[in-house]
Amino acid sequence: MNDPTPTPVPTADAHQGLHSEQGALRGEHPGRAAQPVIKVVDLAWLEFTKPDLDRAETFAHDFGFTTAARTDDTLYLRGALAGPHCLVIRRGPASRFIGPAFQAADAADLDRLARATGHKVRALTDYAGGRAVDLLDPSGIPVRVVHGVTEQPARPLQQPLVLNTGTATAARINATQRPPRVPAQAQRLGHVVLSTRVFRRALDWYLQHLGLIVSDFLYLDGQRDRGPTMAFIRCDRGGEPADHHTLAMHLGPDTGYVHSAYQVADLDALAAGGEYLRERGYHHSWGIGRHIQGSQIFDYWRDPDRFMLEHYADGDVFDDTLEPGWAAMSASGLAQWGPPATRDFLGTTPTPRALLQAISALREDNEIDHARLMGLMKALSK
Repeated sequence: MNDPTPTPVPTADAHQGLHSEQGALRGEHPGRAAQPVIKVVDLAWLEFTKPDLDRAETFAHDFGFTTAARTDDTLYLRGALAGPHCLVIRRGPASRFIGPAFQAADAADLDRLARATGHKVRALTDYAGGRAVDLLDPSGIPVRVVHGVTEQPARPLQQPLVLNTGTATAARINATQRPPRVPAQAQRLGHVVLSTRVFRRALDWYLQHLGLIVSDFLYLDGQRDRGPTMAFIRCDRGGEPADHHTLAMHLGPDTGYVHSAYQVADLDALAAGGEYLRERGYHHSWGIGRHIQGSQIFDYWRDPDRFMLEHYADGDVFDDTLEPGWAAMSASGLAQWGPPATRDFLGTTPTPRALLQAISALREDNEIDHARLMGLMKALSK
């Protein structure tokens, strides 16, 4: 396999008001691998298990998905844009995140990845079809890379509203704005956020094996010399722009799913869809606001199994020329505007489970130590 040590690749200086106030210092992580095994082109879907598929489907429709297919044991959910389904929920004894699936650019990439990792390419026998290579990342999370899977045709899209901006000729004349209070149509899966105790190893694994590249790094205040503790990571499509992040990861005492995000038409669709969810008794986690890294307008909700999902609109897209931005991690630095980040969103509500996770992390051989843990707690309180 190729040398996994990342080395700098010449990129554009993006730190003069383009996306970050800071760039890397000499010797810091370059945010990409010099010779990745392959370069995935997108996130395909996420897989979960849940005991109640009826309840999962009801929430999914209220959130804005449609059902692509359903069997006795598996639910496939899709967005409105053309492409593969974006969620697979299998019947299981407990609610659990299984892992993400990424799309390979072509069939040869699967063969190359299999050879490099010592795994096999196998046929997918369920609804999706296609072929896959199944891997484990350094955190122990299953990661599937797929090609040739069934793609859904586009559905009619919820249209963004026509806005009168006040500085140009009015675009809407003799017509009012009355956005209906209906589910915000999920157009597609945008990104997934994961937590890991082995951040640096996991980061380098994704960059080396899947060819992802970093858009922004966050570090703990006063600990920048120890390296980043969060990365917003995008697909490398060359000159074709890709979402600011398809995967985000942060160092933490827990391992696994944090949230996933789904694109909607605009702010009004997001806000009206949130009111629809609120009227039906779902738990609102945080929002509405606009992020700093990625710039998305966001709104976060919990499903009945406590998994967090995000509606978002108007996110940044970067090509392969922008180098990573660097910023200190803080709760107040998560948004340009909007309400303060909640304890529910940050995961800082004291619970026996959280305490056990912290103790366990400190006892294991990983990247969590007392200084890191205290730095994380400080960052999430600022």
